[in-house]
Amino acid sequence: MRNKAVIALGGNALIKQGQEGTIYEQFANTREISKSIVKIIKEGWDVVVTHGNGPQVGSILLQNDLAKDVTPPMPLGICVAESEGFIGYMIQQCLSNALQKGKIDRPVVTLITQVIVDENDTSFKNPTKPIGPYYFDDEVTELREEGFQVKEYADGWRIVVPSPDPKSIVEGKIINNMLDDDIIVIASGGGGMPVIEKKGWGLDGLEAVIDKDLASERLAEAINAKLLLILTNVEKVYLNYNTPKQKALDKVTLSDLKKYSKEGHFPEGSMGPKILAAVRFLESGGKKVIISHVEKGWEAFKGLTGTHISK
Repeated sequence: MRNKAVIALGGNALIKQGQEGTIYEQFANTREISKSIVKIIKEGWDVVVTHGNGPQVGSILLQNDLAKDVTPPMPLGICVAESEGFIGYMIQQCLSNALQKGKIDRPVVTLITQVIVDENDTSFKNPTKPIGPYYFDDEVTELREEGFQVKEYADGWRIVVPSPDPKSIVEGKIINNMLDDDIIVIASGGGGMPVIEKKGWGLDGLEAVIDKDLASERLAEAINAKLLLILTNVEKVYLNYNTPKQKALDKVTLSDLKKYSKEGHFPEGSMGPKILAAVRFLESGGKKVIISHVEKGWEAFKGLTGTHISK
């Protein structure tokens, strides 16, 4: 049995700082990311690639907003699915081409993924996840009349939505079967589609978003992965981040990581979900978590950089 890994690409992996986010820029960035993934596959690993969608789904929501007087806007859940589709297409095409260049005959498939959540999750009563564009003060009343909850930030107002904790991956068994058939899978894009199980109905979607790293961890559990590789916008995890006492973590044990987390080193809005995902993965039987920069994926995999977490 070959080793299985989940490679989680951060929401900004496809749009670098300072870029406009054109589709040409995103394709170029995806081609670079694919090189590292192919090297890992060449090492004998079966991989599932997950990805964020923050900038992309924000653009879709902005397009929705600007065109709402011309065509009916789509709800958030549909926008997440749309972003899963087009980002998955980019990764699927670029990764397939890179595999072909590397003389690896493996198919790549993008799977729109549903993720079970608890309909009584506390986030539904207290939405905190900001999505979409910033709005001015005079737009807030209209947004509230349309049923949106909004929160004020330094640069303006933003719509906030629930971000429930993922419980399980609906298509987990399907993904596992695909891996057994030598298929490389792209799944849980943007955290996947949050759904609940309704008696007498079946699955039903919700207007919410799921954290990509927490969903990636649930997927890693579902396929019995040994490695969770989280690629983001920093090369390592830090204690006292952005302070004069900042200290990089190279190798850290699960117990020490939990201690650092209790001390408040990993804020909820940044590194927090990644650390929670790492803890859950190792406690559920996973062997190793690596967190590093998206441009250092191969180097981190080989142990040359990144933060390496194990029991």
